[in-house]
Amino acid sequence: MPADRTAAGPDGTGSYGESLFEPWKPGEGERIDLGSLAYDHVTRARLRAVGVGPDTRCLDIGAGTGTVARWLAGEAGAGDVLAVDRDVRFLEPHAGGALRTLAADVTDPGFDPGRFDLIHARFVLMHLPDRHRIVAHLRDLLLPGGHLVLGDAIDLTTAAPPDSPYRLAMRAMWRALRTSIGTDVDWTPGYPRLLREAGLTGVAAEVHVPPLAAGSPIAAFWLDTWARSREAMLATGLVDAAQFADAQEALASGTADDLSPGLVTAWGRRP
Repeated sequence: MPADRTAAGPDGTGSYGESLFEPWKPGEGERIDLGSLAYDHVTRARLRAVGVGPDTRCLDIGAGTGTVARWLAGEAGAGDVLAVDRDVRFLEPHAGGALRTLAADVTDPGFDPGRFDLIHARFVLMHLPDRHRIVAHLRDLLLPGGHLVLGDAIDLTTAAPPDSPYRLAMRAMWRALRTSIGTDVDWTPGYPRLLREAGLTGVAAEVHVPPLAAGSPIAAFWLDTWARSREAMLATGLVDAAQFADAQEALASGTADDLSPGLVTAWGRRP
């Protein structure tokens, strides 16, 4: 999942890309791309629906490997696309034409890359503190009539039984991410209210849940994510090594019989 994420975890251990999911580790770009394969078609449809086109000035925050930014600058025909991430190693090879890159921290109060018709961020705010301030700042970067489109993970299963190996592993993952890097998905169902309170109009939201089919991009994404966070997951005490292995097998074989975490996308327009 793309990342412009700088929040230290509650125990001060680090942030996204520092204590977990470091971009320099082999295969991290490929892991991000697996998430893109699962979700990009939903994001593209929403960006088209809000009116991206030839004259659109776009800001893509936490652009990761740039799949959305590249699509905006290419097939969607946007006039100018600025792809921002703290680490732009995956973006720089694609810069040129309408696509520009910027290494920057969206949580910096001085972050001011210009004014835009469209601002998009996916799988970013869930890793950050003070999201109300950040959304208000992004609103201020919109030109009048511009759209803010935000997407994040939504957890649909882990609060309820059954205590299957898959659910135990997912619970442990969310706990580990929250403890180590500050990730919090408890609030993401409240995205529409967050955008409305920021003064945006025409606010709405939708949820997409890709199927956990064997060999699917989303199954491969979670398997890789679990592998990279295995020790932190086991340290929560919510799942043991045998249950973790059973969860991996269920996900790999398509027998988890459950829902993946979904993508909640919300949008609104600056009056």
